[in-house]
Amino acid sequence: MSLLLEVQGLEAAYGSSQVLFGIDLRLEAGGAATLLGRNGMGKSTLLRCLCGWLAPTQGRIRFAGQDVTGWSADRIARLGLGLVPEGRQCFSNLSVHEHLAAFASTRHGSAWTPERVYVLFPRLAERRQHLGGQLSGGEQQMLAIGRALVTNPKLLILDEATEGLAPLIREEIWACLRTLREAGQSLLVVDKYVHRLMQLADQHQVLERGRVVWAGSSAQLEAEPEVWKRYLGVG
Repeated sequence: MSLLLEVQGLEAAYGSSQVLFGIDLRLEAGGAATLLGRNGMGKSTLLRCLCGWLAPTQGRIRFAGQDVTGWSADRIARLGLGLVPEGRQCFSNLSVHEHLAAFASTRHGSAWTPERVYVLFPRLAERRQHLGGQLSGGEQQMLAIGRALVTNPKLLILDEATEGLAPLIREEIWACLRTLREAGQSLLVVDKYVHRLMQLADQHQVLERGRVVWAGSSAQLEAEPEVWKRYLGVG
């Protein structure tokens, strides 16, 4: 597999407050990785840098063979980065189908179309004419995933994709992520359900106060319960 994403020595700040300190991250094409850590440890800031919403103060970001450090968000998105944002951020005045049609792109292939999203999420097919503001939280999450998929991204980033969802809907989202992984979709996932993430991803990075304090495979993470207790508040 080829290297899809490489982060080297990344640092970032909000004004005079530094948040990230020397972050390194690598993800192969077709692989899946997670960012783990308690709230406020820098995960969202790192995602903002990857997406082009925040310019790093130091370090480099390479994505899809390009040095994208300092690129604008729209330029990085056009290169093939898709985001499912925390909070879903669906448009209340657009229908389900309008969301999918507006974001659909064949720039990086045509595997994902609105119709294929309806197959993945039959609930959305039933509600294709409903406005975003009329959907439940779980339906909005499905729409946010579908909206990102129809851009046919090289890398799909999911920020708290199962946060606040009912258990049955949460299971649908995990099933969707397994399907994407089996299809070879590259994934970078932020979530708190460590057991489920270990089943999904190849590698994991734990952030603590803006630094990667642990990195390894699912087998290594399972074998080190002290990491769970110390950095994730689990166990």
